[in-house]
Parts: sequence; structure tokens; C-alpha cells
Amino acid sequence: MTAHAALYQGAAHCLCYPDERTRSHFPLIRAAVPQLTAFLDHAEASAPTALAEAYVRTFDFKNRHSLYLSWWLDGDTRRRGASLVAFKETYRAHGWEPTGEELPDHLPTVLEFTAATGSPDLLLAHRAGLELLRIALTENGTPYASVLDAVCRTLPGPSPKDRAEARALARSGPPTETVGVD
Repeated sequence: MTAHAALYQGAAHCLCYPDERTRSHFPLIRAAVPQLTAFLDHAEASAPTALAEAYVRTFDFKNRHSLYLSWWLDGDTRRRGASLVAFKETYRAHGWEPTGEELPDHLPTVLEFTAATGSPDLLLAHRAGLELLRIALTENGTPYASVLDAVCRTLPGPSPKDRAEARALARSGPPTETVGVD
């Protein structure tokens, strides 16, 4: 476990669809993770239906708010399949099995993995996507931006200030093999 395990686990819950089960975790997260207070203040002050509708508007209709990390690197190309396999291989290498029904690159799943194993490998490999998502959520004015802010502050180095810096980070990110892919 890392020093940030509680933050990662709490952020994973905050970034899940806010059904009754997810909302039931909010008091425990509030007690354990002060970095998420801004989001929790908003979530707990919102009616459950309003919070759910805001979640859907934020994450389900806009790719530029995608919680699927491979989308930020591969978009909707066939390279994404190989990226999804790489997520699964990383999980297996650490003896960890996702419990949800989401794709392996879903940010809450990655955060749960990081909390459980202490391995920041996937967050670091997808730092540019995390930062682009953080910037997009901030520009949109959604309270979910504060959750991404808290996660990104745990990663080494400063966060990019704008899209141009985040795109530069993406260009300098980990190399990927594209031989044989058009």
C-alpha cells in the first residue's frame, strides 16, 4: 500500500456512477481523504437524481471527458485493443483481478488497482490522458475536476497548466509499438 492508497480508493468511488452503493461510501471517504472534500460537499448537497444526471452529462456523452484511459492514447482505433490487453497483463503481473464489469482501462478500476497494489505504473503511463481529462473537467466547471486534481497532485512533477502543455506531455510519453498497424 502506498501513502496515497486511501486517496486512490476514494477517488475511484467518486468517479463511479453515483448509485446508492457508491453514495454510501461518501461518509467514509470524507473521514479518510480530506483531499476529496470539495467534491464530497457538492455530491452530498445534491439530490441523488441530480447527481446521477450530472454524472451522465459529464462522462457519458463526451469523449473529451472519457474515463477510459486508453481512449486518450489510442482514440477509437484498433490499437486500443492492444492497450486493453496491456492493462490486463499489468493487473495479472501484480496478481490483481478487477471485480467490476467495466473495461480494464476505466479510471476507477485503475485507481482501485493502484490503491490495492501500490503500483503507480498505469497512472504514470497514462499521465497525459489524466491531465487532459483534468483540464477538460476544469474547463467544464464540473466538481469532478477536483477529484482529478487530487489524483494528479500525487504524481511526480508538476501538472501541465493547459492543453498545450498536456499535449506536449502526451507526445513525450511512453513509446508505443505500432509496427503493422496502419
